[in-house]
Formats: sequence, structure tokens, C-alpha cells
Amino acid sequence: MPRFALVVALLTALTACTSTPPAPAPAPASSSTPPPPQTYVSIGDSYATGFAPGGTGESFAQIVAKQSGLKLINLACNGATSADLGTKPACGQDAGGRTQLDAAVEALRATKAGLVTIVIGGNDLAPCAIAQDPLQCAATTVTAITTNVAAALAELREAAPDVKIVGLTYPDIFLGAWVNPSIPNGKNIARLSVTMFQDFNSKIAAVYAKFGAKFADVTNTTGGYGALTDLTQDPKYGRIPASVAKVCALTYFCDRTDVHPTPAGHQAIAEAVTAAGR
Repeated sequence: MPRFALVVALLTALTACTSTPPAPAPAPASSSTPPPPQTYVSIGDSYATGFAPGGTGESFAQIVAKQSGLKLINLACNGATSADLGTKPACGQDAGGRTQLDAAVEALRATKAGLVTIVIGGNDLAPCAIAQDPLQCAATTVTAITTNVAAALAELREAAPDVKIVGLTYPDIFLGAWVNPSIPNGKNIARLSVTMFQDFNSKIAAVYAKFGAKFADVTNTTGGYGALTDLTQDPKYGRIPASVAKVCALTYFCDRTDVHPTPAGHQAIAEAVTAAGR
């Protein structure tokens, strides 16, 4: 190869090796607006509102919403019974004058819902604690509760067939009658309450299961099924059943005859709901 041609070839090869590579194509611009969070629809009674002696605090529903990153739509009302879900106006700023059930159905149809919780039945059962025959009263009342809850679940499932629904029960607050001096025959009421809650929970759990919903047995997770012969030393009440001591710590019933959870109680309920919904 002539010398001039060789130099040209070398220069051409060197230029090819050291030339700047073409710039990569720019990535497509991403949207700066994040998708709205999924909603969490809460219906039920004062356990969901966070009512407590002296005012309203953080409820289990607020704790669950905060921990799961869901936007809470809380439609629950203080004092609500199972019949009230479909007959009385819901509470909270999202209610719009509709019943809890109607407002919940509308929310499920209008938003992307990640969770529904239902806590109901406690106000139905409360009068049975002082009835002449508490167990018969409870048996009759539980039948009405299951009928009302089944009707509510049918509408919720029609509105959102795949949404996660968690139904929950309560701590056995009547165990607190064991140490509450204002309640006559308190120890007998505490004993009867164990059977009453076992019956209620088994029947209401079956209703939730029928509609593909989860069930948080709060009575169980708060120690309500423990044997009353299993004793512990309580700093305030002395040697008492461990299940009684636990309900005294998680509710206001033992010293104030108030059925609502303490902050520790709401935390325990939130944990039970989260575990059931997994």
C-alpha cells in the first residue's frame, strides 16, 4: 500500500475509535401527579369513631388507615346498632345525609377501595348484660344482628365484589364486671359473658365468611376466652383472672363502667384487623 494511502487509512480508523457516540434518546417524561391513594371505608359504631370518656381520640380505623397508607372514609356513628346501618343517617363529613350503608356503597363505586371494616352489634347486645335471662336475650339478639349484617354485606359485595372486607368483634368488656363494684352479681355476669361472646362470635364469623369477608376475633386476641381460673396479680385489683386484668387494661369498663377501648385497646384492635386482612 502506498505510504499516503496507509496514513489516510490509519487516520480514518483512529477517528472512528475516538469519535463521540451518539447521545441516547431522552427517556419519556413521567407524570408528576401521583395516583390518588386507595380508600378505606369504615362503618359501624363508636369503636370506629374513637369515642372515649371525655371526648374522641384516635380510633383503630385511624390507626389502620395511617399504617396502610389508605384514605379513610369513616361513616361510623356513636351508638349505632346493626339495624341502624341501613336506616339512620351516617356520621362524618363524607356522609351527605345518606345511611352508613348507602354512603359506603356510593364510596365503593366512586373510588378505588382497598379495605372496608365493619364493627357492629355491641349496642344490640349491651342490654342483655342486665336482662333477666342474659343468654336467652343474647341468643335472640344475635339472630337479628346476623340478619342485618348479612343484608349489609350483600349490598357491599354487589358494589365491590373484590374489595377486602374485615368484620370485627369486641373485647369481652363484661369480664370487667368481675371487679366493677357498681354492677350487682358482677362475677356471675363475667362468667356468662364468656359463653355469650363465644356464641356471638361464631355466628357472626360465619356470616362474614359466607360473603368472602375476613373476621377479626378481637375477643380472642384480647384474651377473652381465657379460663377464669387462670389468675394474675393486677396492680389495682389484686389477684384476679388474667382475662379480666387484660380487659381492664384495654377498655374503660372496670373502673368507669364505660365499654370503649383505651388507646392501648384501639392499638390491639388495629393489629387484629391488620392480621385478619392479610
